[in-house]
Amino acid sequence: MSLFALTIAVSGPTMPLLLSGINRKKVMLLVLSVFVVGNIASVFVTNFNLLLIIRIALALFHPVYCSMAFTVAASSVKPEEAPKAVSKVFIGVSAGMVAGVPIASFIYSAFSYEMAMGFFAIVNVIVLVATLIFVPSMPVEERQSYGEQIAVLKKSILWVSIVAVILLNASVFGVYSYIAEYLETVTQMSPNTISLTLFVFSGANIIGNIVAGKVLTNSPIKSILTFPCALSVVYILLFFTGEFAVPMVIITFLWGVLAGGIMANINQYLISSSAPEAPDFANGLFISACNVGTTVGTAFGGLFISEMGTQYVILVGVLSLILGLVTIFLRNNMYSPTKQISTEEYTI
Repeated sequence: MSLFALTIAVSGPTMPLLLSGINRKKVMLLVLSVFVVGNIASVFVTNFNLLLIIRIALALFHPVYCSMAFTVAASSVKPEEAPKAVSKVFIGVSAGMVAGVPIASFIYSAFSYEMAMGFFAIVNVIVLVATLIFVPSMPVEERQSYGEQIAVLKKSILWVSIVAVILLNASVFGVYSYIAEYLETVTQMSPNTISLTLFVFSGANIIGNIVAGKVLTNSPIKSILTFPCALSVVYILLFFTGEFAVPMVIITFLWGVLAGGIMANINQYLISSSAPEAPDFANGLFISACNVGTTVGTAFGGLFISEMGTQYVILVGVLSLILGLVTIFLRNNMYSPTKQISTEEYTI
C-alpha cells in the first residue's frame, strides 16, 4: 500500500502530462484496460514481488484516469459551474469507497484474495464497456506543449496551493489513519461498532461532496477559509468527547462531511484554479500533493502516538489545520477570482 501511494505521488504530475495531447477517451480506455489486465494477473500471481510490481504498474496509471475525469467534468460545463461538476466525480469516488471496500473485504474474508481481485477486474470491465459506449470522443483541440504546461510551475501561487493541499490532507489522514486504534483504545468500541462508525464516516463523504459542489460554486473563497476553522472545531470535540461512543459516532459523521467530502473538492479547486491553463497537469499535481499530504500526516500521527499516546493524535490534525489556514490566507492575498492568473503573474 505504501509503494502504491508513493508511486501515485510520483506519477501524479508526470503521467497526465505525458498523455495530455491524446484523445481523452482513448486514454481513459487505455487506463481501464491496464486495470483489467493488472487485476486479472493478480488473481493468478503467487509470487509476492511480482504482485508488488503489478501494483506499482497500476499505480502509475491511476492518476491518469482521475486527472482526465476531473478535466472532462470541468470542461463539460460553464467555467463557473466547474466545481459542481467536479464534485460529482468525487461523489463517485466516495460511493466507490463506501461500497467497494466493504464488498472486497467481505469477498476476501468469505472466499479468498484471488476472488477479491477478480471482483475488481469485473468492475473495471463494466466501467470499460460503459466508457466505450457512453463517453464521446474527446480529441484535444489545442494541444499544449510539455514546456507550456510545465511553465505553470513558475507561479508561486501554485506552489503555495500545493503546500496548502499537503497540509489539509495531512490534517485529515494524520488522524484518520489511526481512527480505528483511537476508537478501540480511547472510546473502547467493539470491532463491529468501529466498522459501523467507519461506514458512517464514508457515507458522510457523499453528503460532503454534494455540499462542496454548491458552496464552491457560490462562494469559493469564503468556503476555503471556513473549512479549516470548522474542521478544527470538530477535532476539538473529538478530543474532549473521545471516551463516549454516541457523541463519537455523531462527530465522526460531521467529520466525514468535512474531511472526506468537502476537503477533497477544496484541495482540487485550490490547485486547478491556480493553473487553469494546464488542467491535466494541474489535476496530476493535485493527486500527487494529496498523496504527499497523506504520507506526511500518517508519519506525524504515528510519531505523536508513540511519544504522547493515541488520544493526542488529534493534535496532528489541529496543528496541520492552523498551518493550512495561514497558507490559505497567503494564497488568497495572491489570487483574484475576477481574473485568470497568467503564467507571468506571481512567479517565483
